[in-house]
This record gives sequence, C-alpha cells and structure tokens, in this order.
Amino acid sequence: MTLMLNGEQIIGKRMKVTANLKIDSDDMSGQTSGTEKSHKGFKPKTLTVALNVPYKDMTNLRTLMRLAESTQGGGQRTTYRIVNDTAEAFGIRQVEFTDGVSAREDDTLNQWIVQFTLSEKLSNPEKVESRRAGNPVTSQSAPGDGVAGAGNGSGTAPQELTGFESLLKKVDTYLGPTP
Repeated sequence: MTLMLNGEQIIGKRMKVTANLKIDSDDMSGQTSGTEKSHKGFKPKTLTVALNVPYKDMTNLRTLMRLAESTQGGGQRTTYRIVNDTAEAFGIRQVEFTDGVSAREDDTLNQWIVQFTLSEKLSNPEKVESRRAGNPVTSQSAPGDGVAGAGNGSGTAPQELTGFESLLKKVDTYLGPTP
C-alpha cells in the first residue's frame, strides 16, 4: 500500500488505512418510538493510518513527524495532496493531520506502532456548500409608526424616558455597558 503526501512517501511496514465518512443526523422522534431522523450533513471524511516503523528506520518516523508538525503561513496546518488507493476510492484529494500522531514501542519486536489520522480538506460537499447562495435577508416592517430613537432615520430628537424606563436603562448600563 502506497501513501504519499505532497509527493513524499510515508514508509512503514504492515500499513493499514481505514477510511470513515460521518453522516450527522438527529433523532426527531422525541419521546415516541419513531425512526425519523433529520439530516445535518456530511462531515469531512477521515483516514486513520496504522503502520509499524522498525527502530533502525527512525528517519521514516522523523519524516512523518516533520509532516505532521508542518504549518503554513499564519500558523495554519499544512494541507497535503494525497496519493493512496483508499483515499482515491473515497474521493479524498487533500488532507491535513488531525487528532495527533501516536507511536508506541512494540512489546516483542524492535519497532514502533504508529497511528495517525488525516482529515479531508476542501471536500466536495464543502465546495458545494460554499457555492450555494445563502438565504437573502429581507427587512420586515409592521404598519404604523416606527419606534423613536431606534434608528429609523426620522431625524427627530429622542423622547424623554419615563421613570420606569430610566430605571431599566440604569440596570442595563450596569449589567453590560454598550460597546
């Protein structure tokens, strides 16, 4: 099994890649025994990679750690182009490291057991969602006069507050001053 990130091969023995697609949904049945679910979208696909790195090939583990710790300008994690059969089957083209990298010593063999997770970046559902036009916001108004001083552009001076309104204003100012 081949795994390459930006043209750099991840080398290890007994490599296994597990792909996951999380479909987010909520139960709509309430307290009944209904089976209705609300679809909340597809979450980014993930690839969990497990492999063994012999102690004598420490440079392979160092290469993996260098890639995992790499950042782009502004401190953002590096996004990698991935070459892997499982990733291609799931339609994953770009990934970034998530959930950390673990390497533990094997009890019997002179090797590390390494595991890490790659999360899809710029997925097709994400691209479709960003291209989808948002719902336009329409202003609503009721018949009658607007409230004075509420920014309705009437140009009149604000009315004087009643005793109760001024008390509420003092409480509001005390609890949270206006920005």
